[in-house]
This record gives sequence, structure tokens and C-alpha cells, in this order.
Amino acid sequence: MNEQQIANLTKALDDIKQKNGRIFFLTMDTKGIAKAAIAYHYEMVKALNDSGFKAFIMHEKDDYQSTESWLRTDLASVPHVSIESKDVKVQVSDLVIIPEVFGHALEQTKTMPCEKMIFCQSYDYIFETLPPGMTWPVYNVHRALTTSKKQAEMIQSLMPNVQVQHIDMFIPEYFKKHEKPQIPMISVHTRDPRDTHKIIKSFYVKFPQYKWITFRDLRNLSREKFSEDLSQSCIAVWVDDVSGFGTFPLEAMKCGIPVIGKVPNLHPEWMTEKNGVWTYEYNKIVDLLGSFVNKWLEDEVPQELYDEMAKTVEPYNQDKFTSSVETLFESIRNRKELEIRTQLEKLTPVAGEVTPTLEKL
Repeated sequence: MNEQQIANLTKALDDIKQKNGRIFFLTMDTKGIAKAAIAYHYEMVKALNDSGFKAFIMHEKDDYQSTESWLRTDLASVPHVSIESKDVKVQVSDLVIIPEVFGHALEQTKTMPCEKMIFCQSYDYIFETLPPGMTWPVYNVHRALTTSKKQAEMIQSLMPNVQVQHIDMFIPEYFKKHEKPQIPMISVHTRDPRDTHKIIKSFYVKFPQYKWITFRDLRNLSREKFSEDLSQSCIAVWVDDVSGFGTFPLEAMKCGIPVIGKVPNLHPEWMTEKNGVWTYEYNKIVDLLGSFVNKWLEDEVPQELYDEMAKTVEPYNQDKFTSSVETLFESIRNRKELEIRTQLEKLTPVAGEVTPTLEKL
């Protein structure tokens, strides 16, 4: 038994050293609907492959719908594998990244020989599919990745026995200022569609003089169409109480669009009093919007706001994201190599003696 274990661990060690250990991102099938959270799975897989790792989008069913309709071609074409078709056999050197919403999959993956990690983009979904009283360590998952320091702290408070690391997020370059002047259109992005409808209808009732101003619900658009419509707008409205990071306001800021929004339960680390119009009360959104529309029409929006927006979004660039991904997964690779070396040493007949197999590594 020890000989087989040594052989398996030796191969795993060699795979890890050569970056042949695979990284699988278990990914939800959105059925062709655009989801920013899923887009980041693809961004990470691409960044890892560009850095010499072997990373894949892993989906549960063979009929996984293509993302080409809403993702850039270079992202949609990253490697995919299906669990249902059994076209991949997970090995000791591999790493499976599981979204927080896949709590139902933790029991299925519990006995996998590889390491598992949680990728949590929204703390609000952590207990969505976990049975009462259950935590990730129960399923042999002791590490997690997330998208901000604030959210890492939140997750750590909920799962104190889990080591949580964060990846620097970024706003893609296709979010940019429009070449032509912005038009009197307000882009709205809310978690609950009902909030979008309430904001629009309430605005027209309270400010009938602005009925000629149009609204755009940015839900379910391709990423490029999303950014194009947003960049044409004069104002962006954001309501998402359970946001774990909040990419939409940053996307708007990068397009040079002022944001009026409700402060979510987890206060974003990028949010300041000067980079947007923020309120803790949902019912004040429409009044703030009406006041701001008047300022925009009178060309009275202070330049300081635009300066703060540019300053806020500047750190969230792709180079920093790529570097963050490379550094984090390189540290994971080094840790896994050390752990396997330690296991091999424990299996060596004489304490401290290196096995002949290891001498070849």
C-alpha cells in the first residue's frame, strides 16, 4: 500500500513542479444569460493558462450552453471539461475550485483525491445550499478565495476554520468613456428586477417634467452591449443590498458615469463620500436621482466628482488582476508541493530518509 501511495505522490509532486497539476473551475450553466460572476471564472482561467498553468471551466452536464453569445471570443474559447461525460479523472495534483452557490456539490466532491477550494464572490450565497449547521470543513474544504479584503473578513467570521485569501478584481478595458456626448438616458442595475421597475415608475410620477428622459435596464445583456449602453448614459443607478464587492459602480465610473446608489450591507472598500451619491435609504434613491438629473441638465455636476471616480477605478486594472492571480496560484502550487513532500517523507521507512524515487525529482 505504501509503495502505491509513494508512487502516486511522487507523480503528483512531479506534476506540480512542472505546472501539470490541473485547476478546474466548477461553473454554473447560465443557459446563455450573461452573469458577471461567471465572466470572472473565465477571466481567471484565461489568466492562469496565459501564465503557464493548466486551467479549465468544469461544468456538470454535457449540454452546457455556450457563452459565446455574451462573452468575448477569447474567453468563451478557454478549455472546458464535463463531469457528466467523465472526460476527466481528477488526480492528487489537481485543484477543484467550487463556487459558494455549489454547496450541493460538496458532498459529491468530498472523496476526491485532490484539494478543493471555495471561490466566494457573494457571501450572501454561502448558506444557500448548505444544510443547517454544516460548514465547508465538514466536507474537507479548508481554504477559500474571494474578491475583496472586506468580504474575506466577512467569510472568515462565518467560517473561522477556513483560510480565506482574496484576488484583486478588475474592470475590463471595454468599459470606457463614449466617443460621443452622453445622452439623457439613465442606466439601472439592481439585484431584484422589481426595484428597477419601482425606481423608473416612481421617478416619472415624482418628476413628470422629465418624462422625456429614458431608462435602460442593463439586465441580461452581453458584456460588450452592457458596456456600450452604460457608456452612453448620463447617470447610473445601483441597488444591491447583498453585494460582495460591487463591480457595476466601478464599471460606470470607468465609463465616466456618475453613480447614485444604496450602500449595501457590506460597505465596499472602494466607496467614499466623494466618488458617488450614496444613501442608506432605498426610498431616497428617486429623490436623489431627480436632483442629480437637474444638475446634469444644468451642467452643474462638480468636476471633483469625476476626478474622484477616475481615482477610484484606476487601481482595478487587468495587469494588477493578472499579477494577483499568478501570485496567488503560484503560492498555492508551492504550498501543495511542500505538503506532498512532507507526506512522502512520512511514508519513508527511515525517518528523514529520502526515498530513491525522490532522488530523481
